[in-house]
Amino acid sequence: MVECTIKDWQGNEAGNASLELKTAKPENASHIVHRALVRQMHNARQGTLSTKTRAEVRGGGRKPWRQKGTGRARAGSSRSPLWKGGGVTFGPKPRDFSVKMNRKERRLALCTAFQSRAEDMVVVQEFADQLSRPKTRDLVEALGRWGISASEKVLLIVAEHQEMVTLSARNLSKLTLISANNLNIYDLLAADRLVVTATALEKVQEVYGG
Repeated sequence: MVECTIKDWQGNEAGNASLELKTAKPENASHIVHRALVRQMHNARQGTLSTKTRAEVRGGGRKPWRQKGTGRARAGSSRSPLWKGGGVTFGPKPRDFSVKMNRKERRLALCTAFQSRAEDMVVVQEFADQLSRPKTRDLVEALGRWGISASEKVLLIVAEHQEMVTLSARNLSKLTLISANNLNIYDLLAADRLVVTATALEKVQEVYGG
């Protein structure tokens, strides 16, 4: 179990929260998290890149010159990969990069990754009502009060979409905003710090803590 301190909008302590998820055994944790990360990155690939071989490039049916007597190297087609405008040797073709992983394993990997970031996690109270209008500066100042520097990559996890928070966060290049039901391995591991609202933490505990 991990105990966390909840901070309010001003950065003061406002209570405590706990997180207890089912995680992988220490000897297997890095392996299962790595597999889940590789799966997500592979499944994000479109696999639509395509090149033409010498058989698919238009033209080249006529022999450029006779076989012997010219003093030049023999050539059977102007669409050889050695020629400009020719085909591509062993070029990419459309393919499926998707990798399968059992649902229970994916869930276990996500819980393991989330709980492993407990030291880098800041739990805050719901702050949507503190933003009377979309204001990026107000959110940046709040992050500073929560102990997060401007140079750090931040993953902000909220319980659900809130327009004021979304509009205030969208101009920050180093901040990624996701909801608790969209957690994924890559975002959890890529961020330097995690900022989680108390409601989102409860939702994560409710969904993944069983």
